Amino acid sequence: MNLPNKLTLFRVCSIPLFVVFMEFDIFGGADKFIAVALFVIASITDALDGHIARKYNLVTNFGKFMDPLADKLLVCAALICLADRIAKWIIVVIISRELIISGFRTIAADNGIVIAASYWGKVKTVFQMIMIIWLILDLNEFVMDYIINIPIYNIIGNILIGIALVLTVISLVDYLIKNKSVLATDSN
Repeated sequence: MNLPNKLTLFRVCSIPLFVVFMEFDIFGGADKFIAVALFVIASITDALDGHIARKYNLVTNFGKFMDPLADKLLVCAALICLADRIAKWIIVVIISRELIISGFRTIAADNGIVIAASYWGKVKTVFQMIMIIWLILDLNEFVMDYIINIPIYNIIGNILIGIALVLTVISLVDYLIKNKSVLATDSN
């Protein structure tokens, strides 16, 4: 197994640990910081594994399948853990987009077509990850416990949620328009 695939597997294996630190109070207030560290490390491996695979010609069928799946599992796990901070309908929209694109890519792959990540999809992923990190940290909770409440923190969190939602919809529409031929190919 090559290095990019090991990084992808690391990302998949880190998801249950991330969820444990998000959901259980093991180390007091440190849990969310451990969860953020795991999320950031896993997010970095997302960029790193693809870069290494392309640069050193280590692209494999396993990597083509598991890399995007690992990303979706990580983001979806984080969104579900944040269901107390993000409206459930927004989580459903984001997860639905991920499932639609995964289905689309499966249909394309069955027809010998590779659907690469688009600009909008990459920007969407970056904003989703920033939003998730911001919401997990919830520095407003930390500051409120020790000093004062800072409403701007919640405002920024809501703006990030809104941007991530809009980019999710834009990237979905972009994929569907650019790849509508995939559905036509499948119906033949």
